[in-house]
Amino acid sequence: MSDQTHGLGGLKYDPTKKARPPELNVFLALVAIVAIFEALGWLFIGDSFLLNTRDNVDGLFNTQRLQIIILQVSIVGIIGLGVTQVIISGGIDLSSGSIVGATAMIVMSFAQVATVNGNPNPKAIFGPEFMDLPVIVPVIVGLICGLIAGMINGALIAYTKIPPFIATLGMMVSARGLSKWWSNGNPISFPTESYAMIGKGLMPVFIFAALAILFHCVMTYTKYGKHCYAIGSNEAAARMSGINVDHHKVLVYTIAGALAALAAVVLSSKNLTAQAGMGVMYELDAIAMAVIGGISLQGGRGSILGTVLGALIFGVIISGFTFLKLDAYYQEMVKGVIIVSAVVLDQWRQRSRTRG
Repeated sequence: MSDQTHGLGGLKYDPTKKARPPELNVFLALVAIVAIFEALGWLFIGDSFLLNTRDNVDGLFNTQRLQIIILQVSIVGIIGLGVTQVIISGGIDLSSGSIVGATAMIVMSFAQVATVNGNPNPKAIFGPEFMDLPVIVPVIVGLICGLIAGMINGALIAYTKIPPFIATLGMMVSARGLSKWWSNGNPISFPTESYAMIGKGLMPVFIFAALAILFHCVMTYTKYGKHCYAIGSNEAAARMSGINVDHHKVLVYTIAGALAALAAVVLSSKNLTAQAGMGVMYELDAIAMAVIGGISLQGGRGSILGTVLGALIFGVIISGFTFLKLDAYYQEMVKGVIIVSAVVLDQWRQRSRTRG
């Protein structure tokens, strides 16, 4: 079969040279990392990383650790879904973490209860008329904040032609300043019970999974997704083919801003409080998840599924280090190594494609 020719020019098809899907490589890396932590657990601790070794608990796997792994990455994973679309379309977004912080402060202001233990809310930002509101109100307020921030990013990039790095860096600094100014740096607490339900238990995981499925379908089967890949692969060719590149860039960054705002809603609900420092470094974690998942920083290549697998790798590493009782700062060192290694691997893949 390898000697068969297809089309013109006598080109031969060799099935042995068919590249594996990048998502498969990421999945195999995930399995390898789990196996490493499993071996290290038995070697140094005498316990299993993922398997259940307690006699008083039924089941093959340690479900508690599995839940912790996916909970740790679900909120940043929501941001990663938006960042993935931005990178595929040839851009970058450094503002998502700061948008989380600013949105969390604003949203929690509209999610507060009027009284705490029979006394007026000591953390109240607004008057009684803006307290005990239906849960849909703070959620909509948060999404609007994210939409506005993302739209500003997209408009600056599309219509002023400044690099995405500079535009989103400016938003990162401005949004972080807004989060500190909103309540003079003081935390905002005591949300309504309905708002607290958004981030309770495994709800962040369900929200992340639902959004991942939604945007996987969007990026795979819709015109929006095809335009993202076309612009990221060759912006000039995309313009020549009739794609409104500027409009599409604004749309991509607007969606990314909305997803960052939704992550802020889930995070503040989960923590039952909002602080100005929320979301610090989230943008880098989200970018790292995408790159580890096979997204090319050159644009035009990658998938939502790859980002989900990249998020799981992050979760396994964090949980594995905790399991091995290693200090937290080792996690930051390893994160840095993983990010650099993933980018180096991406550059190597790009050069290999060019030579091929």
